[in-house]
Amino acid sequence: MTTQPWSKSNWREKPRVQMPDYADAAALAEVEAQLGKYPPLVFAGEARRLRDELAAASRGEAFLLQGGDCAESFAEFSADTIRDTFKVMLQMAMVLTYGAKVPVVKVGRMAGQFAKPRSAPTEVVDGVEMPSYKGDIINDIAPTLEARSPNPMRMLQAYTQAAASLNLLRAFSTGGFADIHRVHSWTLGFTDGDDAERYRDLANRIQDSLDFMTAAGLTGDTNHELSTVDFYTSHEALLLEYEEALCRLDSTSGKWLAGSGHMIWIGDRTRQPDGAHVEFCRGVQNPIGLKCGPSTTAEDLKVLMAKLNPANQAGRLTLIARFGAGKVGDHLPRLIKTVQEEGANVLWCCDPMHGNVIKSSTGYKTRPFDSILREVQEFFGIHRAEGTVPGGVHFEMTGKDVTECTGGMRALSDEDLSSRYHTACDPRLNASQSLELAFLVAEELQQSRDALRAAG
Repeated sequence: MTTQPWSKSNWREKPRVQMPDYADAAALAEVEAQLGKYPPLVFAGEARRLRDELAAASRGEAFLLQGGDCAESFAEFSADTIRDTFKVMLQMAMVLTYGAKVPVVKVGRMAGQFAKPRSAPTEVVDGVEMPSYKGDIINDIAPTLEARSPNPMRMLQAYTQAAASLNLLRAFSTGGFADIHRVHSWTLGFTDGDDAERYRDLANRIQDSLDFMTAAGLTGDTNHELSTVDFYTSHEALLLEYEEALCRLDSTSGKWLAGSGHMIWIGDRTRQPDGAHVEFCRGVQNPIGLKCGPSTTAEDLKVLMAKLNPANQAGRLTLIARFGAGKVGDHLPRLIKTVQEEGANVLWCCDPMHGNVIKSSTGYKTRPFDSILREVQEFFGIHRAEGTVPGGVHFEMTGKDVTECTGGMRALSDEDLSSRYHTACDPRLNASQSLELAFLVAEELQQSRDALRAAG
């Protein structure tokens, strides 16, 4: 395939979907110019390091844990919110590390996940048709015509919040908060209750391993790696004016970097092979995620892999499968076959959230925990059958004690949803459900390791 020359503004010549039309072109240009002067939020060396770690995950030598908010909020932004989600991700990573017996690559849906695609451009509220809420970087959730009008100034607030979030995440990652013994002490608290009996054995085995390490003199005080972690950020690259404004030329490699986050992904609604989003993402050196839903055809996937990863570089492209429980077997095997036919280097990741949204009996959008778990199990089972590597998981979750997804150890019901339903968009796993899912994924990882060993 002949690759056309790329520039960071070429996407403007391509068909665009899911993006706002700003009424004031001069105000938009002013915001873009201002963002263009700001420092990038991430750096090329970090993105290259993440690519290398994702390459290891694609070979089964690491495992990707990607998680965080459905859509970050301006109103709920706080240090505590960042800390709580980061804390749960560290706990999940520790459990998964033990199950997979390989390092876990930790990537947050944070410091940039401000824009959301919607199924319809408008909605009717109290008899008034208005633009749909598309995330705080674009418009406000308040149901008025003024609030819902796209406002380019919101990009500046998103940048400021993302920069503050990254500053805190870097401090948490290196300042002792992430010490391995401290993280496990939090996890032990989760397994204290009677409901957590099935997870206690794994937690105790992790504790035995840590006790041995301590006895051997391997602690955070003596070994820096036990008290620090690498933590990366990611988001859907939906609002391309923001992405272009933060795109920078890396002086060491001569390649362009999306300076808005370490990893960016293309959504299931914006993956048109000749569309604006694919055009922008193909030219930056960051690791790229590609959401693959039931409508992903073999031909589209072939074209997308060739465009987004023409050098077939390991770690460059992550295929994030999102089909829905009970549908994975209809779609994942054919896409695996397509990848194998092309000899493509990809990392397979499971997103069990987006195909499992239902409307509860009480009217709330929710996701049943059992459906999420079932899709994960189907994803692992198919990879075991195909002899391919299940390289990661992708969850919408929060460290807060919300009631948005039903089920789990605490058996949240439809009637419980109204008590702490805080999401601005889609329902998220709470802290307890997220950690429970990590224990269950760890069991799947152990089964996959046993199957590989048995196969020789």
